[in-house]
Amino acid sequence: MHAADLALRDLWTHLDAAVPPPVPEWVGPSTGLACPLPVEALALGAVACAAGAAGDRAPRIDLARVGSSFRADQLLRVDGVAPGGFAPLSGFWPAADGWVRTHANYPHHRARLLAALAVPDGEAAEDGVADAIAARPALETEELVVGSGGIAVAVRDRDAWSPSAPGRAVAGEPLVAIRRTERPAVVVDRPPRVLDLTRVIAGPVATRTLALTGADVLRVDPPTMPELPAQHLDTGLGKRTTILDAADPRLRELIDTADVVVTGYRPGALDAFGLEPEALLARRPGLVVVRLDAWGWTGPWAGRRGFDSIVQAASGIAVACGSDERPGALPAQALDHATGYLTAASALLGLAERATRGGSVRELSLARTAEWLWAHPELVTTADAVEPVRQSLGRVEVPPPVFGGIWAAPAHELGADDPSWARG
Repeated sequence: MHAADLALRDLWTHLDAAVPPPVPEWVGPSTGLACPLPVEALALGAVACAAGAAGDRAPRIDLARVGSSFRADQLLRVDGVAPGGFAPLSGFWPAADGWVRTHANYPHHRARLLAALAVPDGEAAEDGVADAIAARPALETEELVVGSGGIAVAVRDRDAWSPSAPGRAVAGEPLVAIRRTERPAVVVDRPPRVLDLTRVIAGPVATRTLALTGADVLRVDPPTMPELPAQHLDTGLGKRTTILDAADPRLRELIDTADVVVTGYRPGALDAFGLEPEALLARRPGLVVVRLDAWGWTGPWAGRRGFDSIVQAASGIAVACGSDERPGALPAQALDHATGYLTAASALLGLAERATRGGSVRELSLARTAEWLWAHPELVTTADAVEPVRQSLGRVEVPPPVFGGIWAAPAHELGADDPSWARG
């Protein structure tokens, strides 16, 4: 597993850890994540980073488990039935001069897409969207939809993305940006408390991993934002979950007793509520704040909404994984999952060093993880097909954890818990 070892060593340097990288035992022949880009190496390296940051200096990592976990959205079963993947209005659409990728899995994103393209909702919406996009250049559709608060991107190849302003900004950012307070913090002898202010996949995978290592994780969702039930069944494992408005004083009380805050919102989205990193550290100097977003933290796209599939389409991955007839995609939402494990690793390393170096702010993004793939063509592997691995949790079947044993219980229903720590 030469490629995985090299990926681990490279990723570990970006985490700026005080200890050397772990030395994993790789078990099994393949993850099944075959791709023209080094997805298997990224997946294994990111998982090994999380295991090593959790204190396992010689983790035993099953490649089939890693591949299955990265493809959880394809493997999840509820009462034996696959919940389904992308919504009908999420996908690739031919434009007048190329292709557009849309994301409309959430009702509000669907509504904004239809409004931007002046397409009535109803049975003919899919045909209406196809016609509206086909009649325009791809960039025009991108601008219309983004301007309406929706999510769409013109499919670009590397020659178009790399010299663009957002492409240059992302490439110029570190894979993991770290700012330390350098003020040693008092460390309490109890499991770390993690406040999870994330949604969708990357952030919830990170906090699910922190829960797997023994952290007390409380996910907080706003009362007005919907969540996809199937997605939560996979990424909510090991956590408690509650509903709170960002202005609720109880959220400040949780911050005042937290050790880690993980956020997955766009830059500036939480600032009005006093939840920007500087305000959080001023409130609790020993805090570890980890932020992740789609497009990075600088440049003209930093404030844009985005998802794994959209970042793939903009950054050249869809072209590299496609054919002459149609764009393609990675074999899994690997930008989400890999960024999630790197986020968990960074949080754990921040916890380990805060007694000597204080609290810290750590920032990652899906787009910067995509740049890592392009920077390491020598790590591409064959990734032969393997049988997926599942674990049964009553009526729900999910992939088991990437390291350790099995999940102890299914995910709690979203919002079912009190806004308090499990271990008071």
